[in-house]
Amino acid sequence: MITVTGATGALNGATVEQLLETVPPADITVVARDVGKAARFADRGVHVRRGGYDDPAALRAAFAGADQLLLVSSNDPGADAVALHGAAIDAAVAAGVGRVLYTSHQGADPASPFRPAQVHAATENLLADSGLAWTSLRNGFYLHSLGWLLGRWQESGTVSLPADGPVSWTSREDAAVGAAAILTSGRPVDGPVTLTASAAPTFAEVTGVLSEVVGRPIGFEIVDEDTWLAGQIAGGQPEMMARFTLGMYQAAAAGFFAGTDATLAALLGREPRTVRQELQQITAS
Repeated sequence: MITVTGATGALNGATVEQLLETVPPADITVVARDVGKAARFADRGVHVRRGGYDDPAALRAAFAGADQLLLVSSNDPGADAVALHGAAIDAAVAAGVGRVLYTSHQGADPASPFRPAQVHAATENLLADSGLAWTSLRNGFYLHSLGWLLGRWQESGTVSLPADGPVSWTSREDAAVGAAAILTSGRPVDGPVTLTASAAPTFAEVTGVLSEVVGRPIGFEIVDEDTWLAGQIAGGQPEMMARFTLGMYQAAAAGFFAGTDATLAALLGREPRTVRQELQQITAS
């Protein structure tokens, strides 16, 4: 049995869709806080069980019989994500889960200025100490994020950011296909596996591609962090979220997202989606 949490979300929902191409629905269980949101899977014969990371008893029941458990990371910025992940891992131990696969991040590191990277690193440590067989899917930074991380270039004609650095921009949909391939490969991967696109352009290089896509010059500049933060807050973004996003640029500048790996391309049997393809879609919409 393959059990999947977060299947009502974009990443693990796409993974379940991919699994259904080769795995009988009766061999898949999805776990959701609101089971009604998983109706599209239930209608196709997938088992649906109720469970949330804040309800360990429900999780133990939901995880029962799982040979493999795909555990999505919490996306609640106000929650103690490490504690929630720890509760889920404890439930997996109690339920006798065979292997946990956790949706981590390429830049997982306690020293990263990007808060989720610290959470991922701490969660990987919990998995390592759990006694469970585990795999950490270190996905590259999600490509669709360029839609907002490039800022308001459409209005100003310039990409203005507080820092720059290489990022292995990786399609969330490609990461989902990669996860499904690992789940169904019959060849377990122990510990971290890096799943990224084949290139890691800087924001300046991305802006160059953007100029080519839109057919006009788009400027690029680095502005002072305080100036950038003030502009974000003045534009209506809550200060907490602005500082959260600043951490991503700082982590990029420090090289936390710089590496690339050929594993995802091998799992896909093709090259992963590129920055140019994503920008073409963004600018066409």
